[in-house]
Amino acid sequence: MDFLTTGVAELAGLVRSGKVGARELVELALERIETLNPALNAFVALDPEASLAEAARVDEIVAAGGDPGPLAGIPLGVKDLEDAAGFPTSFGSALNAGAPPARRDSAMVARLRAAGCVVVGKTNTPEYGHKGTTDNPLFGTTRNPWNTAYTPGGSSGGSAAALAAGMVPLATGSDGGGSIRIPSALCGLSGIKTTQGWVPVGGTRPPGSGVLTVVGPMARRIEDVALALEVCSGPDPTDIFSFPASLNGLAAEAAVASAERRLPARVGWSPGLGYGRLDRTVERQTLGFIDRLAAAGVEIVEIPDVFDHDPVAEWFPYWAALRYRTQGHLIGTVEWELVDPSLRFQIEYGRDNVSARDVVAALDAAHMLNLRLEEVLTEAGVEQLLTPVAAGVPPLIGAEGTIDGEQTPGWVQFTYPFNLSRNPVGTVPVGWLEGTSPDEGETVIDGSPGVPLGVQVVGRQRGDAGVVAVVAALETLDER
Repeated sequence: MDFLTTGVAELAGLVRSGKVGARELVELALERIETLNPALNAFVALDPEASLAEAARVDEIVAAGGDPGPLAGIPLGVKDLEDAAGFPTSFGSALNAGAPPARRDSAMVARLRAAGCVVVGKTNTPEYGHKGTTDNPLFGTTRNPWNTAYTPGGSSGGSAAALAAGMVPLATGSDGGGSIRIPSALCGLSGIKTTQGWVPVGGTRPPGSGVLTVVGPMARRIEDVALALEVCSGPDPTDIFSFPASLNGLAAEAAVASAERRLPARVGWSPGLGYGRLDRTVERQTLGFIDRLAAAGVEIVEIPDVFDHDPVAEWFPYWAALRYRTQGHLIGTVEWELVDPSLRFQIEYGRDNVSARDVVAALDAAHMLNLRLEEVLTEAGVEQLLTPVAAGVPPLIGAEGTIDGEQTPGWVQFTYPFNLSRNPVGTVPVGWLEGTSPDEGETVIDGSPGVPLGVQVVGRQRGDAGVVAVVAALETLDER
């Protein structure tokens, strides 16, 4: 038994039946972390004694004939932007080195614990989750387990690397511009940025990324994500945007779609969304996936021009304004030099270049992007739109991503539009990036062919169940 071949539902079922102890699962997670974390730096805080004690309490419930929940005994990694009682929340910042343990869980972590999860530690993130790679001045760099010369993406890169390496079967992430989808794609995971509102982001402080923010569980396959989403979703009195319903039945929908290999009759396909260009490697691999999809009987409706400009023009000013709102008080203090230089740039940009009109324009753009997407989907007669997660090859450690060999931050330019539009977006592995084989480097995954590549599945507002079903079916495409 390991976390790479046994799904979350099966693991939890073994614990609930008493066939496997929660303590046994947590011990396995801690052993995997001890063995692999030195090479990957996915986990940044652990408390083995507390985790094993929490697992023992789950086992006591089972022994007494009780039910600890649908996620009984599942070892959980928590992204270091999220509070987990008993663990410090550093936000990946040297400013918070030595922070005391959190006294309470975030809403999402509390729900996962109530469902039986056992928190084993905190996973790495760039400082305050501000970029698409995972490194920070406090804890250093997280590496991709498929090829440790590359980033696992960000900002949920610690969680993604831990999942891909089989350290834990479940982790948490957040997504304000692609931070669940990018690392999921680069680490070979299926994932989803849900419609904002399903998983509450309430609590004692406003969301760091404002209305862009989504939090949610991450796992290797979408059925596991869906099971965790069922317990994470639902209203919260401290989140004014949370929906009054939950995502009950999502895991069953994913299981049926997977078992029946229930591919959609037709989907939209937009390789550049109307404004981006693809690296030749990404283009070859994604088009190969689309050809296989068509060969399986799915009608592909090509939609070259979804948007008429790059929405970074609205997304980035709003994002930078939020960075200035949150960390602007540090400018001019002795602590300023402790801040990651790339985050300092964003904070200063938010101070010097963003007006109230720019912020309002970004919120207006959110409305118009959603309106345009609805029009496109309706005109094409499709419920989902496929597009690459990344436009280019991800960065080598310490470098920038590339498109056709040219370093550019535009290697990730297809994720943030949907944080503005607030649509649900899944991601599914579809191949391997050429030229990223670990032959000259190191890997913790035996037989790794290189860094994975993913495609997004964009759905209509609150069409999360349809997105999950399509991702689950696409996971089976190459098994046909």
